[in-house]
Amino acid sequence: MKYILMMLGTKAGFESYLQWSKEDLERNITFMRDLAAALRNEGVLVSTEGLAFPNEAKVVRAGPDGVPITDGVFPESKEFLAGYWIVDVDSDEDAYRIAARISAAPAGGGLKGSMPIEVRRIMSGAEEFSSE
Repeated sequence: MKYILMMLGTKAGFESYLQWSKEDLERNITFMRDLAAALRNEGVLVSTEGLAFPNEAKVVRAGPDGVPITDGVFPESKEFLAGYWIVDVDSDEDAYRIAARISAAPAGGGLKGSMPIEVRRIMSGAEEFSSE
């Protein structure tokens, strides 16, 4: 089963990265790259990407004539998707264990992280929406 593991944060949280030391940033990036390599070697990693800062985010809706209408930059309290991992594992519990590994990425000040990771199963087809 495929799952998306979403790294979430607030605008203020994103901006706090700008205060991290170069060493803390390098430690975090190295951790993420090493974890991606480990998951790839374990045969469970489908994809992973980090995303640009929220100040670049826009919500787009189709206007009455189909022309895109954009909305953004967003309020401080809104949560943002910081990045994601897609994994293919046998169970919810396997996805949760990987999410915990991601959550433990090093934080600023040399601290161990505890970033919230939202875990959701990826629906592959209409049959998965059946209540049976």
